[in-house]
Amino acid sequence: MAEEKQETIAEEAQDQDSTAEMPETDAPASDEVSDIEALRQERDEYKDRFMRALADAENIRKRGERDRREAEKYGGSKLARDLLPVYDNLKRAIEAATEEQSVASEALIEGIELTMKELIRVFEKHGIVPVAPQVGDKFDPQLHEAMFEAPVPGTRAGEIIQVNSDGFILHDRLLRPAQVGVSSTPADSQKQ
Repeated sequence: MAEEKQETIAEEAQDQDSTAEMPETDAPASDEVSDIEALRQERDEYKDRFMRALADAENIRKRGERDRREAEKYGGSKLARDLLPVYDNLKRAIEAATEEQSVASEALIEGIELTMKELIRVFEKHGIVPVAPQVGDKFDPQLHEAMFEAPVPGTRAGEIIQVNSDGFILHDRLLRPAQVGVSSTPADSQKQ
């Protein structure tokens, strides 16, 4: 029995030596590192998504503010376009009145002129400015619409030779181009 005890003690000592010689495995430590790395990646992903959502919200806020300003500034453009024929008709009425009619219907003509002035004042109040080209001005396709072209002696190609109706600008947008006739006189006939 004593020998068995010694063998058992020797085996236990060997087991202790073998376990002492065997390094502890890094399995639990490597699991913790990979968990930490996974959490960092998840954190970075959520941070990126949060930053994108924040940027989207800011862009939506800016777009909404811009849309509100434009609606405030240009919201009445449809009504303004609908009032332009009224302006045209009042202008035609004033221009059509002859000297005799002006004397005979002085109060009527004065009423039309006052109505025209009031309409222009309301237009200006709301940022509507007339584009009134004159004969001889250079044709500008940004502001004018050419209704016809005709060769007119003594003019250059691209000069306005007739104004059919005024145009209008709402703040910085064209509501209606001025309708004009344009000279098409060739350059070689100008030299003569």
